[in-house]
Amino acid sequence: MPAGGRPTVRSRRLGTALRQYRLAAKLDQPQAAEVIASSQARVSRVETGHVTARVIEVRLLLDAYGVTDPEVRAKLEELAKRSKNRGWWLEHAAHLRPDYMDHIALEDDATYIQEWQQALVPGLLQTPAYTEAVIRTSPVHMAPERVAQLVEVREARQAKIEEGGATYSAVIWEAVITHPLVSLEVHQQQLLAVLAVAKRKNVTVQVLPFSMGALATVTSAFSTFSFDTEPAVQAVALENLRGTSVLEAPEDLAAYANMYDLLRSSALAPDASAKLIRGVLRSLKEDASCPRP
Repeated sequence: MPAGGRPTVRSRRLGTALRQYRLAAKLDQPQAAEVIASSQARVSRVETGHVTARVIEVRLLLDAYGVTDPEVRAKLEELAKRSKNRGWWLEHAAHLRPDYMDHIALEDDATYIQEWQQALVPGLLQTPAYTEAVIRTSPVHMAPERVAQLVEVREARQAKIEEGGATYSAVIWEAVITHPLVSLEVHQQQLLAVLAVAKRKNVTVQVLPFSMGALATVTSAFSTFSFDTEPAVQAVALENLRGTSVLEAPEDLAAYANMYDLLRSSALAPDASAKLIRGVLRSLKEDASCPRP
């Protein structure tokens, strides 16, 4: 059973895939239950992610559904294995919301990550000082030890990008670059960090300029995730007042994939984005050095 008795993003992804292949094979749940010598209730719970299918069950079901592609079979078998693995983030479970842990699990599995941010520097690019400053602006009071733990988790998430475990693309609104929400010193160090990370071969950072008008207001921050060798969007995480929502319906995936493509094509090219950031850094440095009357 998924940790905590609740569906995890991994168990849901596995269940959704098995359901799609069952429907394509025109089999019902009782027939699938016969294949694995179990009950219809178990098949239902596997397909909703409340129970993780065993690897042998995945193999038998895929045989019955006529799924022969070795890559698809290997991916789903690996997902069945990983669904029960204890992720590093569970060590911090007492301090993290379940929806945040779902977001981290998506990042941990992803081969491609795309992120749009119009208010803050994306979490996977944040320095510890920037993360701490943002957390402390929250209207919800947090004890110092919890703030430190959340900063630690943010740093641990970034290892995925630093180690080249995923191809990462970010589009950031120009306001994030030009209008500091934290102290000037922290903001400057953050911009320098963005420039440094953007030099990695697996990282692309683009700035959406003010000249694009209202495009930045069409949607709030979101991240898309792909789990295969191709960057087709397979999950979307939305940030909202209540936390993070994960979308997996085909129509939602298509809508956000198209939205990200629009944002990326409307943004400055990576080199032009870096030039803009360097220009902002120079302006901030000059403003800081000017004597005040």
